[in-house]
Amino acid sequence: MGKQLNKVTAAGLIVALGIIYGDIGTSPLYVLNAIIKNRVITEELILGSLSCIIWTLTLQTTVKYVILTLKADNKGEGGIFSLYALVRRQKKWFVVPAMIGGAALLADGMITPPITVTSAIEGLRAIPHFAGIGQHTIIYIVLAIFVVLFFLQQFGSHAIGRMFGPIMFLWFAMMAIIGGSHLKDDIFIIKALSPHYAIDLLTHYPEGFWLLGAVFLCTTGAEALYSDLGHCGRGNIRISWIYVKTCLIISYLGQGAWLLANYNGVLIDDKVASTIINPFYAVMPQWFQMPGIIIATAAAVIASQALISGSFTLISEAMRLNLWPKLKVNYPSEEKGQIFIPGINTILFVGCSGFVLYFQESANMEAAYGLAITLCMISTSILFANYLVSRRVNAAWIYLYLVVYLTIEGSFLYANIVEKFMKGGFAALVIGGALFLVMYVWFRSRKIKNRYVEFVRLEHYLPMIQELSNDRTVPKHATHLVYMTSANNPKEIEHKIIYSILNRKPKRADIYWFVHVDVLDDPYTCEYVVDHIIPNDIIRIEIRVGFRVEQKINLMFRKIVEDLVSNKEVNITSRYESLERNNIVGDFQFVVMEKFLSSDNELPFTEKVIMKLYFWLKEISLSEERGFGLDPSFVTVEKFPLIVSPSRNLPLKRVFTDLDDY
Repeated sequence: MGKQLNKVTAAGLIVALGIIYGDIGTSPLYVLNAIIKNRVITEELILGSLSCIIWTLTLQTTVKYVILTLKADNKGEGGIFSLYALVRRQKKWFVVPAMIGGAALLADGMITPPITVTSAIEGLRAIPHFAGIGQHTIIYIVLAIFVVLFFLQQFGSHAIGRMFGPIMFLWFAMMAIIGGSHLKDDIFIIKALSPHYAIDLLTHYPEGFWLLGAVFLCTTGAEALYSDLGHCGRGNIRISWIYVKTCLIISYLGQGAWLLANYNGVLIDDKVASTIINPFYAVMPQWFQMPGIIIATAAAVIASQALISGSFTLISEAMRLNLWPKLKVNYPSEEKGQIFIPGINTILFVGCSGFVLYFQESANMEAAYGLAITLCMISTSILFANYLVSRRVNAAWIYLYLVVYLTIEGSFLYANIVEKFMKGGFAALVIGGALFLVMYVWFRSRKIKNRYVEFVRLEHYLPMIQELSNDRTVPKHATHLVYMTSANNPKEIEHKIIYSILNRKPKRADIYWFVHVDVLDDPYTCEYVVDHIIPNDIIRIEIRVGFRVEQKINLMFRKIVEDLVSNKEVNITSRYESLERNNIVGDFQFVVMEKFLSSDNELPFTEKVIMKLYFWLKEISLSEERGFGLDPSFVTVEKFPLIVSPSRNLPLKRVFTDLDDY
């Protein structure tokens, strides 16, 4: 696995360019534009800002993610939930930074498409023929692109995905050539490579520290490098990043040199900004502006596609880690990792369209951008530090890592909150907070339920179940009766299952199957263990799947039964005499226990709210049987009350009447 991860191929490098650099690769569209807005162009501002950008890309993207975090692969897979799966057994509270990071990445998936696509389309104003194009027209074009983009998600991106790499290669080459051609405008712009100018800006320039909110936009896509580790491989990411970073820095330096050569000492207020449009487009030769805008729009769409696909993968992992309600998942192609979640696609479309309609211009969206993803990076730092602990790295290095990156990311977070919150950053936090709330409610409610789930020793009930199976006075419910159990201990079973078999309405069957699904920390494990508790009468199956494996329990169970039959471990022929003579296979009936909140509960206020929200989420998510991938025609759903905290002090007393005297 290690050799495969580090393997570098030409095809792998092109794929990496197309998949993971869309977000960070389109940042030159708006970063310098955000920095110079309402500020006077000076050498101190431009050199200091460029130095901050270069060293942010170096420390945050290159050192933290490309060199360090990519080492934390989970059987070749990366991302915040893969990292959480590696360390979650160390401390229970690690689920909190994992949920914060996941929610922030999803929020980023709603903000990146609006700002990148809008910034690209606004470039039309750089062309004299389109100079007077109205903002409403730009909004209509952006929304039309979103309609097409999100509609095409259901068909998968494997076909057009092959074009992503060459287009992004062209995009980065274009930025480097155009940016490089303007270095001669002010050759001393290369002084920005020195960190001295970044330190000077932050410590001496008025409001220099608050510029970090805009500077941070240059590295917002760094998390994607780690999230797409499984698709591209560590070696391909590290080599391709050299090319990408070089092109990005040249583009930033070229824009900075052009600004110093043409607008030194000028205040970039709204009036001036309307004449120079955006430094990214202003540095383009006039004859190339239309092709440049087309390439920029294509790069923006690719960046959006990467965020959308990443959101689907993120939610599918969250569902299997029990951090998100179960949703319908489609697989548009046979290609590994190609998934489509209609519910999330709708949420992203509404969110992206809402951002465009609310903020109108890309300059306004910059305030909402970056704040949420800072929280994700802080979460990654915390989890990665504990990954280093599990690898027995020297404590001094771990503390150094935490001090450096919590200081850097804490500074970015503080600057973002102070500078951006009231200007639109609140929108990102509201969306991220709502997504975190869904994860927290789903996770916390499960903990509340598990506190009161009653498990019993299966061995105490085996004689009764076997006696029921042989009792011909009880009508047979099914030849094979299959229960889904959450008991991790193979010697235990939920009391509600025993109650369902023996008490509620006795369910006689020839063979009872208890199926338990165990989601492992490994991403792609798929195996099972069979325990013949009473041969040919009571069988327990434990299916072990990785957190990235689709839980098609119906197909898995069928395959397991076929294996057992071929090994002559079980006889599935119907035991009805007429059918048995003709070797007819008996019927299989799944029983799924569906919970509802009993009115007999007496919960603390907070837990009551959590459980109410949980059951509301459960109503709009997939049912238990569909979540497990079971065929509804072979499933019986039994509802039972969830009594997690029964009322004990019921104010009920007996009243005696006169009739009691007789």
